[in-house]
Amino acid sequence: MIEEIKLKTPLDDQSVERLKSGDRVLLSGYVYSARDAAHKRLTDLLDKGEQLPFDIKGQVIYFVGPTPARPGRPIGSAGPTTSSRMDKYSPRLIAQGLKGMIGKGFRSAEVIEAMKKYKAVYFAAVGGAGALLALRIKESKIVAYEDLGPEAIRRLTLDNFPVIVVNDCRGNDLYKEGVKKYKRT
Repeated sequence: MIEEIKLKTPLDDQSVERLKSGDRVLLSGYVYSARDAAHKRLTDLLDKGEQLPFDIKGQVIYFVGPTPARPGRPIGSAGPTTSSRMDKYSPRLIAQGLKGMIGKGFRSAEVIEAMKKYKAVYFAAVGGAGALLALRIKESKIVAYEDLGPEAIRRLTLDNFPVIVVNDCRGNDLYKEGVKKYKRT
């Protein structure tokens, strides 16, 4: 049986440092949802010297734009979006204290360097499983940019949300290491 690490947000340096690329994690606590339009607004606020709509220190951002909730559910399908679209914004947010990101796909060298410098981690959630992932989201509340619809920033309460560490704070990359295992020399 593969061991899973149970982790509660917000994250600190110690919790991030213990994670290794390839670790399976069950994440509980709250995270914030945000995609590209929200990320642009967040960095625009930083450029103006203004305060972000939530305290980013120790937080995790889930790159998701959920569908509308069915009756009796806090959220609709909530699968990850392609993370590289946030790469131009992520280093700035990591420098402000962001400790984790959840999405799918590769991250840029700049994002990986910021994760190493400021001790942050990138988790992957399974793409195509948004309806199943939504079952691990127990609460959803819009906290900023309601005009963005599905891309509004939400505070999501997670209960054992399954993710895999892709990039740890030492710069290891599961996507690259995984390919090496099966590559013929």
